[in-house]
Amino acid sequence: MTTSIHITALDGIVNVNSLFTLAVFVGLAWNPTDPNNSLITDPTSPCAAGSTIVENIVSYHVYSFSSFLFSSLIALALKQALRIAKTPDFHSHSHHLPEFFARVNKNSLRVGMLASGVGSVVGCVFLMLALINVVQFKLGTLACGSGHSLAAVVPLVIFVPIALVIYVCIVLYAFGR
Repeated sequence: MTTSIHITALDGIVNVNSLFTLAVFVGLAWNPTDPNNSLITDPTSPCAAGSTIVENIVSYHVYSFSSFLFSSLIALALKQALRIAKTPDFHSHSHHLPEFFARVNKNSLRVGMLASGVGSVVGCVFLMLALINVVQFKLGTLACGSGHSLAAVVPLVIFVPIALVIYVCIVLYAFGR
């Protein structure tokens, strides 16, 4: 049951999750309480972000990190299971004892890959929410009607969900095969 397509898909999930996890750590390293981080010069302005937005920035980054880690660990476990799976081709080139091989249940593989994909999608959603809050902190809240904030958030809210829908459709199509 081991195929290069499954291994490649799992590698892709782990690689993308690693990049997003790096983005999350960069986001968490940023200090939102530093007054030099915001372009709003008057902290009493109605457009200035409140403490709730700053709390959401950190919370969404942590949720995103947790989701990407969940997804990556499942993908790595599946990849390892596929590599040691018992297949005729693998045995003919293997110098390992047969008792160290295991069978990979096709349904379990599908569920694991689906769970890994869901973790990646949830991580992307939380990362997008964190970025929306970063924009609100730096440029002004969306409730204030800041043109710069809207200009930054609108493409994010359009392109990320479109990319996630395409990703989900491809993943679901692959599971149907």
